[in-house]
Amino acid sequence: MGLNEWLKGDPLTIAGHKLHSRFLFGTGRFPSPAVLQQALDASGSEVITFAVRRVNLESTMDDSLLQHVEDKPVIYLPNTSGASTAEEAVRIARLARAAGLGSWIKVEISGDPRTLLPDPIETLHATKQLAEEGFIVLPYTSDDPILCRRLEEAGAAAIMPGGSPIGTGLGLLNPYNLGLIAEQSNVPVIIDAGIGSPKDAAEAMELGADGILANTPIAKAQDPVRMAHAFRLAIEAGRLAWLAGRIPKKRYASASSDWAGSLYEPAAAGSARNRGEM
Repeated sequence: MGLNEWLKGDPLTIAGHKLHSRFLFGTGRFPSPAVLQQALDASGSEVITFAVRRVNLESTMDDSLLQHVEDKPVIYLPNTSGASTAEEAVRIARLARAAGLGSWIKVEISGDPRTLLPDPIETLHATKQLAEEGFIVLPYTSDDPILCRRLEEAGAAAIMPGGSPIGTGLGLLNPYNLGLIAEQSNVPVIIDAGIGSPKDAAEAMELGADGILANTPIAKAQDPVRMAHAFRLAIEAGRLAWLAGRIPKKRYASASSDWAGSLYEPAAAGSARNRGEM
């Protein structure tokens, strides 16, 4: 089976929407609109996110960002960046929907101006209220498995834990927690924030994440278009590796062929989740 067949048969489903790409694309900080467009094409992404405060809600057609992507078949994921309370985030989400940006919303509520780490209590409150109002809510949160469970119970359509603080490029600081979150979640887990390179994206996917949201490591790369394509390939590779099931780690060496000279042995049964049957 070829790569395209694998990917088509393994969509990412968020609130009933099937996506063939597991790469959610951030649109900020690119050197020019032309580079943004080329990088978006190279990424293969079907979902783009942007801060509502960067959009002219009075006339989205003339907005400096949306006018460059309005002809592309993508889902808008406006975010509430800049909000510091649940009340602010809810107000921003309502304004975005009223302006015709759709019902998808990334809840992003900063609890600290220096680290930009999310405020867990305000994020939980906003997620619950917006889900009750019919929004498709994707909350950006910390890598706390208990909090992620509570967000799912509050109605989140997907959970978006950070690998490390926004824009740092530090990668996955707590892979153990991210793996727990992926293991326990009944909604998609999208790793958001702190990813620095395609290597980090592949690692997150191999931990069981369902997708990656990235912006800064692409927009600020020396060649954003090539980097966008590199992320696309890394995400696809990481997903396929997770489905295939890696070998267990061992303390000591073992030969790849036994003393009897056999080159083959029965494949491990693996779990239904690893085989992609769930």
